[in-house]
Amino acid sequence: MKTVLITGANKGIGFETAKQMAALGYFVYLGSRDKQKGETAVAILNEMGFTNVAPLRIDISDSASIKKARAEMEKKIESLDVLINNAGILGNMPQEPSITSIENYKTVFQTNVFGTIEVTQQFLELLEKSESPRIVNVSSEVGSLTENSDPTWSKYDSVKPFFAVYGVSKSAVNAYTIALAYQLRNTNFKVNSVTPGHTATDFNNYKGIKTVEEGAKPIVKCATLSNEGATGKFYSEEGEVRW
Repeated sequence: MKTVLITGANKGIGFETAKQMAALGYFVYLGSRDKQKGETAVAILNEMGFTNVAPLRIDISDSASIKKARAEMEKKIESLDVLINNAGILGNMPQEPSITSIENYKTVFQTNVFGTIEVTQQFLELLEKSESPRIVNVSSEVGSLTENSDPTWSKYDSVKPFFAVYGVSKSAVNAYTIALAYQLRNTNFKVNSVTPGHTATDFNNYKGIKTVEEGAKPIVKCATLSNEGATGKFYSEEGEVRW
């Protein structure tokens, strides 16, 4: 049975991704910063009939927590097939670039960027033991530099309040995706960024226009790419997104 680790999987898009991956037959480790919330999420999936799930406490903003989680995983599995870097935070609002505090930037980057990178680095050795390793970095179209600089983009104005901190952090995640995909280009790794789209979750006070089922769909698609699939790309449910 193939294995997948999903960070931030106790709720929202992460939880729905866990459910869809479990339905495909993967053994899913639900990463959660809060141990109790992770166990509750697993219990809910158990009630749905999924037994191929287990909780894993991991706070991606904390190096010690990441290393401890890796050690726990190494006791359970010999290889990891899929890593989905889903955990992330929005940061304090509003996010006007001229006045947003450095503390806000540091807090968001610690989780969204440095945490994503550190989790990837710590679990890379387990992923290398898989025959077809996949890394999916959950990003956002808010992080697309091309779209954000195009006045004809339909969301050009509406996303700007979120761009200065959150969007910039996702731009950095996208840049890391490109760099890592290039480094691993001659291997079986597939490394891609995915935007779920404007999905209704507690992350945005349920103001999104997509359901969590729709938001998780492109993540699952990239997590299960064949060996002929692309790497170093940015995808949405509708197709490839401009960087």
